[in-house]
Amino acid sequence: MKTLKSLLALLALTGLLSCSEDDPGKYADYLVARPLTVSLEEFRNGVDVIAPIPMDESGKIYAYQDLIFVNDKYKGVHVIDNSNPSSPRKVAFIKIAGNVDISVKDNYLYADSLTDLIVLDISDIDNIQIVNRLENVLRDNVIWPMEADIFEYDDWGNPDQVLIGWEVTTERRLVEEVQMRFENVLMMDAAANSIGQGGSLARFMIVGDYLYAVDNHMINVFDITDLGNPSDLEDVYAGFDIETIFNQGNHLFLGSRSGMYIYDITNPSQPGFVSEFQHGTACDPVVVDGDYAYVTLRGGNMCGATESGLFVIDITDLTNPELLSTYPMEEPYGLGVKDNRLFVCDGSFGLKVFDKSNVPDLVPVQHFRDITTFDVIPLQQHLLMIGEEVLYQYTYNDTGLDLISTFSLN
Repeated sequence: MKTLKSLLALLALTGLLSCSEDDPGKYADYLVARPLTVSLEEFRNGVDVIAPIPMDESGKIYAYQDLIFVNDKYKGVHVIDNSNPSSPRKVAFIKIAGNVDISVKDNYLYADSLTDLIVLDISDIDNIQIVNRLENVLRDNVIWPMEADIFEYDDWGNPDQVLIGWEVTTERRLVEEVQMRFENVLMMDAAANSIGQGGSLARFMIVGDYLYAVDNHMINVFDITDLGNPSDLEDVYAGFDIETIFNQGNHLFLGSRSGMYIYDITNPSQPGFVSEFQHGTACDPVVVDGDYAYVTLRGGNMCGATESGLFVIDITDLTNPELLSTYPMEEPYGLGVKDNRLFVCDGSFGLKVFDKSNVPDLVPVQHFRDITTFDVIPLQQHLLMIGEEVLYQYTYNDTGLDLISTFSLN
């Protein structure tokens, strides 16, 4: 029976492909997301420290002292010894089911495991210890792959299974059916050195004795005065589709699909809303430097926007952010600033370096092509960049960057 089904499926696929060749425009390639699930028991026991393993899918990057942590989407964190940037080496893999974000303070690493907050002691990198697990404190933390065009839910719904992430593949579909399906979805909707440094795509941010973790709608606030035993404080509602968080001084800057939100943390346990800057609908991280915020918007996906770009925003008056200029991009992801340089990861179009000494006039000074780029961390002495299962490191020069090393994570 299985052989017959496989043969029929192959014949059907062959027919679709031939039809697409005979009828140009009738079929198109779409990104299709399917749920990844584990058993409830596996999820609850899904934290472990093991020997290094190959990278499956690059996630976010985080730097702490001589260590680099790279998320493997929904699976855990690769730990890299970067004491010699010319020759980094993997030292461990921390298995964490459903993980996408981390943050570190004073050798305590905080990581999400879907709705749970995991605490690990990394003071001895050769003997990482699991310290604590706070259950159900990240209440709306399931990450949706906004680059996907179609979501398939057929295999999701077993109460004994936990959704930990998504597998996204490219599939050829009938355009008319996809458009009809999309219309139905719309109708349904209408009804310090002691602290590490993350990239612009981060959803975790440590400021002083507080950890702020954004989910789709909330700022989850934790008092980490007792590093091994965080206190879960009252959440703050922040809007819809929150994606990233950035800190400058006494303010948090949240990137969402509809705009940038600014919150005052003068009272760190109770972030207070200051203002928002609306830019339509797009996937966007935000970084801030002085009186200016830089936001990338990536269009051409489920985020809603059709065009991609870089926004430069004047935040001299935090209560009234104003757009100064926009620059076209292809498929931007993360970005970072260092002195008079702005670094923008433009997906498969590479890393772009701008001179921002005369804001809002950005001058292109360097373009690293033929690489896929996701996010950057501008450290004091050099720049870290994560690509497609590759870690890049650059040193700064008078005009841009020089490559130090390329490290495959596979």
